[in-house]
Amino acid sequence: MAVTGLGANGRAADGDFGGRAGRRSTALKAAGLVFAGALVLGAAAVGWAYWHLNHNIKSVDIDSALGDDRPLSGRTTPVPSASASALPTGSLNILVLGSDSRTGEENQKLGGGSSTGARSDTAMVVHIDAGRTGATVVSIPRDTLVTRPSCPLPSGGSTEVAYGTMFNSAYALGGPVCAVKTVESLTNVRMDHYIEIDFSGFAKLVDALGGVTVTTDEDIDDEDSHLTLKAGTHHLDGTRALALARTRHGIGNGSDLGRIGLQQKLVTALLDQISATDLLTDPARLYRVADAVTGSLTTDTGLDSLGELTGLGQSLQGLASDTVRTVTMPVVPAPSDPNRVVAQEPEAGELWESLR
Repeated sequence: MAVTGLGANGRAADGDFGGRAGRRSTALKAAGLVFAGALVLGAAAVGWAYWHLNHNIKSVDIDSALGDDRPLSGRTTPVPSASASALPTGSLNILVLGSDSRTGEENQKLGGGSSTGARSDTAMVVHIDAGRTGATVVSIPRDTLVTRPSCPLPSGGSTEVAYGTMFNSAYALGGPVCAVKTVESLTNVRMDHYIEIDFSGFAKLVDALGGVTVTTDEDIDDEDSHLTLKAGTHHLDGTRALALARTRHGIGNGSDLGRIGLQQKLVTALLDQISATDLLTDPARLYRVADAVTGSLTTDTGLDSLGELTGLGQSLQGLASDTVRTVTMPVVPAPSDPNRVVAQEPEAGELWESLR
């Protein structure tokens, strides 16, 4: 039977302890419900973020489109590991394109002009060494005259073989599939993956990383890219970094080779900035970077999920700017047009051979 009232010392009698225990129990249950609710909301937020980032990525099934009519893959097979979760360590060749598409308001604003369609404004073959602690980035000048092979078209049929045509016409005519096939025809190197980013994606990535620091060797004043810089070291936001990547007429002789030199500086600067930014301790910034990358990305189907992209990124953690070599495919002025270039042989062939 419950005992109520006050004890001799004025404190609540034993029966009141049950009441206080009940109140504590109720409070604990309420706190537990709040905590559980926070966990559910947190899990929902994480789930939504993953879904959003995963669905940002656009992809093209290049392997199916090109079939077996391709160079043999030089990808090395890593030694089997006892750990099923071990990251891959084999070599890779990735074609990275920067598209000058004006599709969408942001791309139109950043790109300017009234250009229609899209071209490969930047083309780099990224060779990742076995072990994934070193890499070679080879830039292909967009003004290079090449033999463009017959390419399958998304609408059916195929393009005609074209001789002595601009390299960047492949993407303009047949999209990523034709760009990959043209690069493989030029280099006889199998592209294991394809990654494409547009104007706004590059600018957002730089901004999400907090900008990049680059050093220019000469003054830049380019009316087309709207960039004016004095020679020296500068910290650039996304818009100005993009303008630097597009600068051509404001430096040197106005050729594409000068622009490639600036783009290679940006590659090094981005690697340095990524290394200096501890994204794992700043989830908000990590999300901004991931959203910037995935929102403007087109890949092959082997990299079209957040899990696959994350796995690739984790496998490249050993890369740093001092272990990445940037070079340009050796070229000489084209005999048919001094404003165009052609691959210089045997130097170009020897370079591609080293990446197989």
